[in-house]
Amino acid sequence: MTLPLMPKATAVWLIDKTSLTFEQIADFTGMHPLEVQAIADGDVAVGIVGHDPIASGQLTRDEIARCEADPTARLRLSPMTVQLPKPKAKGARYTPVAKRNDRPDAIAWLLRNVPVLSDQQVCKLLGTTKETVQKIRDRTHWNSANIKPRDPVILGLCSQTDLNREITLAVEKAEREGRPVPMQPEATGHH
Repeated sequence: MTLPLMPKATAVWLIDKTSLTFEQIADFTGMHPLEVQAIADGDVAVGIVGHDPIASGQLTRDEIARCEADPTARLRLSPMTVQLPKPKAKGARYTPVAKRNDRPDAIAWLLRNVPVLSDQQVCKLLGTTKETVQKIRDRTHWNSANIKPRDPVILGLCSQTDLNREITLAVEKAEREGRPVPMQPEATGHH
């Protein structure tokens, strides 16, 4: 069962404003009946301001009246009418200044050891641009002479889980498209 928002504060309000039994309040808020009784006695939740479940749309007055009339009845949470905000899509990955110089090394490592990854996947994993990936591939990057391929997981630029997920997606896509899957054995699962 889904619990109401702020169960303890809701219990405080229900104890103060209704004649519901401790069992009904406990069942609705996901608390133990003795805990509800302790709140009613003033032993627990001292200072917690009651939360009105009617004002927040979690209960209706009719639902409370129905359960007050029948001590065996159980309160039912009202369907949510408020749309919760959708989680924001992840934007570009932030790389600390201290690690930015490691990015070209990580890109070179991925291009050499995991050629199945698309440029877009490399960009997503390392928080870089397609232009940078292309310059490292073509050896036209301003610092090409000093780039030494190094594992991005060891450098702390991405997690092994993220890398494995992107590799799996790339391999599945290549297989769907009937392309050969170029892969170096040391690229996966060594952490």
